[in-house]
Amino acid sequence: MAKATTAYVCQECGGSTAQWAGKCPSCGAWNTLVEEVTGGRGPDAKPRGGKATSLEPLDADVPDAPRISSRIGELDRVAGGGLVPGSAILVGGDPGIGKSTLLLQAAAKLASAGHKTIYFSGEEATAQVRLRAKRLGVASAPVGLAAETSLANILKTLGDKKNAPDLVIIDSIQTLWSDLLESAPGTVAQVRACSQALVRHAKRSGSALILVGHVTKDGQIAGPKVVEHMVDTVLYFEGDGAHQYRILRAVKNRFGPADEIGVFEMRGDGLQEVANPSELFLGDRDTVSSGAAVFAGMEGTRPVLVEMQALVAPSPLGTPRRAVVGWDSSRLAMILAVLEARCGLVLGTHDVYLNVAGGLKITDPAADLAVAAALVSSFSGAALDPGNIFFGEVSLSGGVRPVGHMASRLKEAEKLGFASASVPAKLGSDAKESGLQLEYVAHLSELTDKLMPQGQS
Repeated sequence: MAKATTAYVCQECGGSTAQWAGKCPSCGAWNTLVEEVTGGRGPDAKPRGGKATSLEPLDADVPDAPRISSRIGELDRVAGGGLVPGSAILVGGDPGIGKSTLLLQAAAKLASAGHKTIYFSGEEATAQVRLRAKRLGVASAPVGLAAETSLANILKTLGDKKNAPDLVIIDSIQTLWSDLLESAPGTVAQVRACSQALVRHAKRSGSALILVGHVTKDGQIAGPKVVEHMVDTVLYFEGDGAHQYRILRAVKNRFGPADEIGVFEMRGDGLQEVANPSELFLGDRDTVSSGAAVFAGMEGTRPVLVEMQALVAPSPLGTPRRAVVGWDSSRLAMILAVLEARCGLVLGTHDVYLNVAGGLKITDPAADLAVAAALVSSFSGAALDPGNIFFGEVSLSGGVRPVGHMASRLKEAEKLGFASASVPAKLGSDAKESGLQLEYVAHLSELTDKLMPQGQS
């Protein structure tokens, strides 16, 4: 058997090198290489004996995955309808965003419904978790609680398949360590090894597993990327400390749609579900001022109405400012260029500020028309109709292209009392049956001609 060797592994990207260096040769990060002991079997070692694997036809009947309801509707929505036994879920988010609060509430609701639930805390003592449970009003729930960071002790506590719990929560995976490795907790090797062991146990025992993951300064889950590949679902808990609203977003889900969101409100007694996010993001609208347009967007399968706020002001600087919150800054630059080149608006001497109300982050390209309307409204000083919504993708030629889920967007706006909608000229037959008064926009210049006074440019 070959001797164990050492390698220097980057804690950011997981790349390895034989010699230490100040800068990782793979990702370019500084001071991230840590010495770790690798296995004894070398790359030239012959594989151990195995057995042939039985093959199955592709068209075999597959039953739907069973679900366990967490009793939290927004969490079930993001997970695809509930927790799947034997599945592994990775939850990431900024410190203090409410990850532990949400999972403790879910564990308490499941335990109160008769499901065996175990909560392992590696960052807090059991007394601290009890204080949080008391504040949340769930201290009486029969949740098994332990403060443990040893992987061997956790696997021993979980026991065999006969007594497997329905839900296991690990808070967090970066605090665990395996005695089979000599590296420190939180390193790439420890996170990878502990995650593999826990996921393997969940698949074998049928327990639903939830792992809490730390995030880096860039907002990505810390540790090797292989952890996100080995789990079934990856959820990000988003939010701004200045707002009380939190968004749970699915970026990967093998048992449901990706890009689904759940909306929560952080209160003194914990996280409360928000059943209608559109009313939440439109609650404090100023219907008199210019520069505000309502965008009908889609987050997964859920239509969400949100206010796009723009401010265009003359700039005293040689290089005007462009500030964006909640949207892609590159896409804002594209919309500004189209307004100047195709619609004749001179915005190069103005500061431009764009904000998505409520702290929501928008990635839907259908927001182009709403952003353009808000920019033109602020530039001209003319307020938009408060009962009108906007959606449509703007091309570089200035044309307004159709987008998906038009009927769902219009139905959500109609439900909330909006009377009209500015939409792409090409609509599906199902969208044309909407009760809203539709204003078709084929080119962005049609919108600017309507909002800009004669002679202003």
